[in-house]
Amino acid sequence: MRITVDDVRTLTFDDGTPVTAASAIAPLGEGWLVAPDDSTIAAWVRPGGVTPVRVLPPVEGLDHFSEPAGTKHLKPDLEVACPAEVDGEPAVLLLGSGSTPRRMRGVLVRLVDGEPVVQAGELGPLYAAVGRLLAVPAEQLNLEGASRHGDTVRWFHRGNLAAGAGPASVDVPLADLVAAVLGRAGADEVAVSAPRSYDLGRVAGVGLAVTDAIALPDGRTLLSAAAEDTPNAVDDGPVVAAALALVDGETVLDIAAVPEVEGRVHKVEGLALREVEDARVHVLAVVDDDVPGAPSVQLELRVEFS
Repeated sequence: MRITVDDVRTLTFDDGTPVTAASAIAPLGEGWLVAPDDSTIAAWVRPGGVTPVRVLPPVEGLDHFSEPAGTKHLKPDLEVACPAEVDGEPAVLLLGSGSTPRRMRGVLVRLVDGEPVVQAGELGPLYAAVGRLLAVPAEQLNLEGASRHGDTVRWFHRGNLAAGAGPASVDVPLADLVAAVLGRAGADEVAVSAPRSYDLGRVAGVGLAVTDAIALPDGRTLLSAAAEDTPNAVDDGPVVAAALALVDGETVLDIAAVPEVEGRVHKVEGLALREVEDARVHVLAVVDDDVPGAPSVQLELRVEFS
């Protein structure tokens, strides 16, 4: 597997405000919805500009959260963006990481007459069920990515080898998940199955952990991963490497480093499939470098399979 960076874009809203902590991306209309993990405001990136989309109400009057401001514990921590449908119409499903009780919500964003319409729901019982199936203690749960495989969402626990648990995933029926977010069914009614674990290895002694995933047309999955030196699911740490991993089921077929940009390792946190060409795919990747207030970067990656 060979990875080439074809384009680098700094993300800012049309008014010049930075799009910070971009952690997930999925198609919405003629553009892409980019979800931050430090805000209640997402970015709708389209050819004509970048506009804000409120995806959750303010938390204690705040829309942006950071460790320097002492508000990091309040953030909803949206880490997943996955293509979905609501009543047959395209939508984007956003999911919190589950790393604290505040981070256990789902959000659906769809277009009505060309404008985003948002609905959110609490999913605490579902997160608890995922933790039980993966045998991950509540304080270590950190669900950071998801890939859609037909009617199923494969939901990825980031894992942390320093805490004794590697990357893993479960399967969840998409329709059940959508129904729970919309309040049409209980979060405790969503089936959780097919636990899998992944051995992505280490870089400089730090374990590679899953940050997002996309399904490829041939059924395989492309994972983004970061080797971040942190002891838990909440605190940030130095990132020594970023990579993409090609997996088939639980089998890791190949791993390749994401090229540095201007000598810097960018922590890819969100992936979206843009185009497929035989043994090559074009992927949009959004980066969260854990620098409060700094604009996020979007990378266009060309991934070639041998």
